[in-house]
Amino acid sequence: MIEPHAPAPPGAPPSWTGPARLPVRPGTGRFLVLVCVFVCAACGLVYELELVAFASYLMGDPVTQASVVLSVMVFAMGIGSLGAKRLRCHAAAGFGAVESALALIGGCSAMALYAVFAWTAGWGGMWADGPRCLLVAFSLAIGLLIGAEVPLLMELIQRIRRQDAGGAVADLFAADYVGALVGGLAFPFLLLPFLGQLTGALLTGTVNVVAGGALVLGLFRRDLTRRARWTLLLAGLTVLGVLACAAALAGDFERAARRAVYGPDVRVAVQTGVQEVVLAGGTHGEPLDLFLDGRLRVGGRDEHRYHEALVRPALTGPHTRVLILGGGDGLAAREVLRHPGVRRLDIVELDPGLVRLARRDPGLSALNGHALADPRVRVTTADALTWLREARGPAYDVVISDLPDPGITAGAKLYSQEFYGLARRVLAPDGRLVVHAGPVAARPRAFWTVAATLRAAGFAVSPYRVPGHGSACAAAPEASRAPHDWGFLLAARGDAAPALRVGRGRAGTLTQAGLTADARAAERTRVSGVPVSTLVHPRY
Repeated sequence: MIEPHAPAPPGAPPSWTGPARLPVRPGTGRFLVLVCVFVCAACGLVYELELVAFASYLMGDPVTQASVVLSVMVFAMGIGSLGAKRLRCHAAAGFGAVESALALIGGCSAMALYAVFAWTAGWGGMWADGPRCLLVAFSLAIGLLIGAEVPLLMELIQRIRRQDAGGAVADLFAADYVGALVGGLAFPFLLLPFLGQLTGALLTGTVNVVAGGALVLGLFRRDLTRRARWTLLLAGLTVLGVLACAAALAGDFERAARRAVYGPDVRVAVQTGVQEVVLAGGTHGEPLDLFLDGRLRVGGRDEHRYHEALVRPALTGPHTRVLILGGGDGLAAREVLRHPGVRRLDIVELDPGLVRLARRDPGLSALNGHALADPRVRVTTADALTWLREARGPAYDVVISDLPDPGITAGAKLYSQEFYGLARRVLAPDGRLVVHAGPVAARPRAFWTVAATLRAAGFAVSPYRVPGHGSACAAAPEASRAPHDWGFLLAARGDAAPALRVGRGRAGTLTQAGLTADARAAERTRVSGVPVSTLVHPRY
């Protein structure tokens, strides 16, 4: 058993000789420390989620970005906890300094990441990985500072009233975990939709520095020297001034950064609650580009090529009743409604904000030919997989899967065997299913995986592709560039692959042509001996 008054080991920091002199009762002081723990934990988790969200929007591949941010940050938290041991003898001053630095770095991290990505990501060379390096640097710095908080707060709470280590840790971690819960829920449901990422991060930094400064300068001011009090006060006011100036300039900064990323013709940029939607061009004869979470979804130069290739082969057979999964922009619906004989078109779209833009935005509604106002069209706001699970009633002659690329992890369930099995259930016996399966040349493995999944769900498939122009802006970030081709899979029930019969399209005659050099390269990657056919517009 350890003696209660045993001497400290050599090299250990000096312990306090008595309880802290507080301006309030010890019970109230202890409660205020736990409130500060709660607030700091909420702010720390917001910083983490903000880095993950920004990296996912700007660099794609959310699983990789989340793994990098969280693993680096957790590692840094351990290092920060070890480093905080040297500050325990000056716990109040150390905690105040840590909170000021954390508020400044965490609050400005989103703006700094956006700036580097917008103005240096297209430089190439040594700057090509600049945004990723900065992401790791911010994760490391924020993790170090968050890790230093807990040991210092433990020391402060013990200064108020000594208790057994287990009880103190339990109280501290309870407040920490509840704060993390509140921060984790506040980010997607409050900060992101109402304030945006930049202003939300700056507000979080403001709350962080105010909470830390109030605790140290209000509750533990007698533990600080006069010089330390003034230093912390000036540091906190400086951080608040920087964050306030950044918040005042956030709107102009974001508009300039969006123009650098998406081009000078950005008209609309809204956070719908599901995703960020950006519209560029589309007025005065300019082509319209639609970006969803930073990825080019509709390119004005290639839009007709993509949607005709998606829709026309599937509608060469019966097409009285048609279902579009996705397609909230109304462009696939426009192509469907060009075909005589369509009596009903159902659209299942997750994002109601995108549907509103498709109906009301002058550029997008003109591009889709006001298709969503057609009386034959019925739009349902729902997740496609959930809707298919609950679908009942007459079968569809054609099902069109106009969903994001299979390479996007968030939409992986929409390319699963269950998803295609449910789609098969709502398809008429002689019906057809067409799937947008991403670029063939850039991601052949993903394309053929989708084909194999369709066959596992009981479909026979005919793969085809259509070439694209690619991005018109060479300096555009990779996530914002148009693909060099689009891959599609036409599927039908049974063992016989559906024939690719095409006719004359608005942009020219669609024919099943011989393979180009790019298609021959893709064919060499084929699975189960199934080649890729190429549909081309002769005018291109």
